[in-house]
Amino acid sequence: MSENISDDAVLPEKPRKKRGPLIGVTLAVVVVLVAVVLVVVNATSDSGTTAGHTTVKIGVTDASSDYWTTFRRIAADNGIDLELVNFSDYTQANPALAQGQLDVNLFQHLLFLANYNVSADQTLTPIGSTYVVPLSLYSRKHNAVAGIPQGGQVAIPNDPTNQARALLVLQSAGLISLRGGGTVLSTPAEIDQAASKVTVTPVDASQTVAALPSVDAAIVNNNFALDADLDPTSALFNDDPASPSAEPYINTFVTRATDKDNPTYLKLAELYRDPRVATEVQAESKGTSVLVSRPGAELQSILGRLEETVRAAKQ
Repeated sequence: MSENISDDAVLPEKPRKKRGPLIGVTLAVVVVLVAVVLVVVNATSDSGTTAGHTTVKIGVTDASSDYWTTFRRIAADNGIDLELVNFSDYTQANPALAQGQLDVNLFQHLLFLANYNVSADQTLTPIGSTYVVPLSLYSRKHNAVAGIPQGGQVAIPNDPTNQARALLVLQSAGLISLRGGGTVLSTPAEIDQAASKVTVTPVDASQTVAALPSVDAAIVNNNFALDADLDPTSALFNDDPASPSAEPYINTFVTRATDKDNPTYLKLAELYRDPRVATEVQAESKGTSVLVSRPGAELQSILGRLEETVRAAKQ
């Protein structure tokens, strides 16, 4: 680690000639200064460890969130200095990690990671779970799922990841039936209309709230629901974070495969579950996020299955 020298730094005066005793003193001072510099330099290793602390560069998409202040303080108390690298484009964080520009990232769920690994031929690996944000069904016309009539209309997001998840939510709610049980890549074409109670209308995810007055119900992403001041407790139905159908949507800490057993990175995943962090994450999501505790081996197993599904779909 190099030392930054201020432009205002003043160089010591040159020793004057014919002052022999001072030369010896000066040499002694130089020796001491060199020793101090070596101690400072040796306190910092190439791996980012400084004076007993390890710096971890972590890629995120929500660096302005309040909980990061708390999380960074807790990490620092445990010898880990977090350097946040914020990305406004979700597609850039994984390549940065794969190329070694980051140590860890925390912004994605397992299905997003599976799609990236398959598409980019990478092996980024989840090492710890954080939370699942349930995907919910809202209605301005009905107070319960049972109140949605036969032949009713439900709006869902039309982007591939959210669309498939929305279909699985509707199937769990008993409103539709997907041929073969459905997958994380299902489309409306897989709906068994004869066995389903409602019809589905895909719209842009940002328009699902606007569609509520004209449909019987809509699947609304959490961020759009909160922006529209929809009360999460008023949702008619949402997927169960503890069920297998919600596993693809577990958000995780991710590293390169060679770092999956790194004790510092594993410690970060553990510290995230500190109640002080959990409280602020809950406040940020207005009580909608559900913390999930799944070990790395389970997350890696789920990821493997998702990657197989994605590969099969691409063939």
